[in-house]
Amino acid sequence: MESRFALAQSVAREAGVLVRSLLGTDIEVRSKDVRSNLVTEADTRAEALIRATIATSFPADAVLAEEGGASGDPRSGRWIIDPLDGTTNYAHGYRCFCVSIAYEHEDAVRFGCVYDPMADEMYTAQQGEGARCNGAPIHVSSCEELQAALLVTGFPAHRVADPRANLAPLADFMTITRAIRRDGSAALDLCYVACGRFDGFWESGLHAWDVAAGSLIVEEAGGTVSDYRGRAMPLDADQLLASNGRLHRPMLDVLAPYA
Repeated sequence: MESRFALAQSVAREAGVLVRSLLGTDIEVRSKDVRSNLVTEADTRAEALIRATIATSFPADAVLAEEGGASGDPRSGRWIIDPLDGTTNYAHGYRCFCVSIAYEHEDAVRFGCVYDPMADEMYTAQQGEGARCNGAPIHVSSCEELQAALLVTGFPAHRVADPRANLAPLADFMTITRAIRRDGSAALDLCYVACGRFDGFWESGLHAWDVAAGSLIVEEAGGTVSDYRGRAMPLDADQLLASNGRLHRPMLDVLAPYA
């Protein structure tokens, strides 16, 4: 496991350097299904790099990645990869995006790493070993009241026209919190909860590659992750709530009508 964890960090950084080098250049950008769900040449090149690196060192391991889908037998271990989380940001030159890599074995995420190439921040966690940013321990915030909380959320790209796609919960939280942000990278949002920059995060319509690494990092930083009903969240759950733990019940209460 240690060699896989080291490889994940190394290749996440390498992929991050690649996407950073392509930022602002004349690369291909296209919509995958709806207009807000983009893929760029940087996504595909970064994923190819990560897949090739894993295949060389651990050819028996399965891979689930956003652009290329699933390959291999997950019973021998599975890498869960988002080569560029925040693609729409990236395509517009908005510098909030990252590379996210997790490793799942025996139905549990064993480690995760999220690399922000613009800030040069590497968030990491191993199961039971705590969470770190650039090697230094990180912890969730101590905020205890929603009135003092800074929250973050997102909107599912594949539900652009769906009135349930987070507008109502957003309005509810806006009336009782200090402020809300929408940054467009779920993996980074989770890491910011883990290091105390945000006090909580909620979003629906996410995928395993969006949340696998970041959810473990939050939990290892002392936070709580669940679905909107407070249940342990499988990686393919439709709804995710992550918090510093102290705000989890109040946030669940707000989200209860939408669970």
